[in-house]
Amino acid sequence: MKGFVLGGTSSGVGKTVATLAIVKALQDAGYSVQPAKAGPDFIDPSHHEQVAGRPSRTLDLWLEGDDGVRRNYYRGEGGICVVEGVMGLYDGDGSSTAMVAEALDIPVVLVVDAKAGMESVAATAHGFREYAAHAGRDIDVAGIVAQRAHGGRHENGIKDALPPGIDYFGRIPPRSNLEIPDRHLGLHMGDESPLDEDALSEAAESLRPEQLVDAAREPPRPASEEPPEKTGARVALARDEAFCFAYPASVERLRERADVVTFSPVAGDELPECDGVYLPGGYPELHGPELEQSPALDDIADRAADGLPVFGECGGLMALTESLTTDDGTYEMAGVLPASVTMCDRYQALDHVELQAKTDTLTAGQDGHLRGHEFHYSSADVDSDARFAFDVVRGSGIQDSSDGLFEYQTLGTYCHVHAESGAFDTFVERL
Repeated sequence: MKGFVLGGTSSGVGKTVATLAIVKALQDAGYSVQPAKAGPDFIDPSHHEQVAGRPSRTLDLWLEGDDGVRRNYYRGEGGICVVEGVMGLYDGDGSSTAMVAEALDIPVVLVVDAKAGMESVAATAHGFREYAAHAGRDIDVAGIVAQRAHGGRHENGIKDALPPGIDYFGRIPPRSNLEIPDRHLGLHMGDESPLDEDALSEAAESLRPEQLVDAAREPPRPASEEPPEKTGARVALARDEAFCFAYPASVERLRERADVVTFSPVAGDELPECDGVYLPGGYPELHGPELEQSPALDDIADRAADGLPVFGECGGLMALTESLTTDDGTYEMAGVLPASVTMCDRYQALDHVELQAKTDTLTAGQDGHLRGHEFHYSSADVDSDARFAFDVVRGSGIQDSSDGLFEYQTLGTYCHVHAESGAFDTFVERL
């Protein structure tokens, strides 16, 4: 599967819209497209899936390592992979877009804001390509997509100014209906606010899919690994609007190692019969009344007290605490973990994370290390007798450089982990 990376000149340049338009253009040209996202993200991939019709792959060197990124890439399907970058091309110390492009050895298509420039757009692209050599980076900036560019003289001025070796792959027209609304944590999810289909089709017509395919390359294959063994365990996985942040690779790993049954706490489902529960992150703060009345959370509280293993990440952690306070009120949660959570006006943590286990836990053995990421707008007021499973080597954690609040066989973290961390293998093996 050949691929390329869409890198931005900065955050907010319109990479997601450009990615969706390119996916649509490639599909219209008859190609089967696998979307992917550089960096830890659950929201942009939800938009990818809406257009491409298949889950987007997360490619992050901090979370997965070089071989893990390649394995995750090749778990995809289709004839060509479109990888949306994170922030600006060279930004980020844990796993920048440039680092992902290097690890996969695929070219970069630069998204440049052309709203108020023509020749300067070409100069920007030239500078991004030349900077790679200056910084000792093996980055191939193959060409550009001009974001917010008009046709005619504007487009021709950009094309004519591009230096040799930097191709013009088309433009995204300036349209208000090519904007995705946002809120805390980022854009609305793809199934909430999909782009207008007619506007997306119009944008796709201004792109050059065949040139993009010609520029794409196939990454090196990852090292082979033994197929995982089934454990015979049964895992209940929460999947709904409140628990929607789960990496496809993590769900796939759970299904490879265990029988997985899904349920919806928001919809009023009861907890299915299971040997363990996984509550991923999401937006519990938007569904306080439903969660307060949820039979599933009551079931989790009862079963957790009897020793049922329960693993909650971020939003899952919030649902396992005693209460959740938002602008609309305070809602009782499952009450398994000794803490109360309050939503804040600005984000409380945003970083790649490394944890070291103080003891054997559901996701790591004693002294074991886990890499993940955190991004949340809530803070936890933790009881004085609370116990933590992890020291935070990098990141913020829950409190005082600690993460992994635990009680009985229940573990809650602000840290999201990927399947390549080994956390889900450890989880199912301990059920």
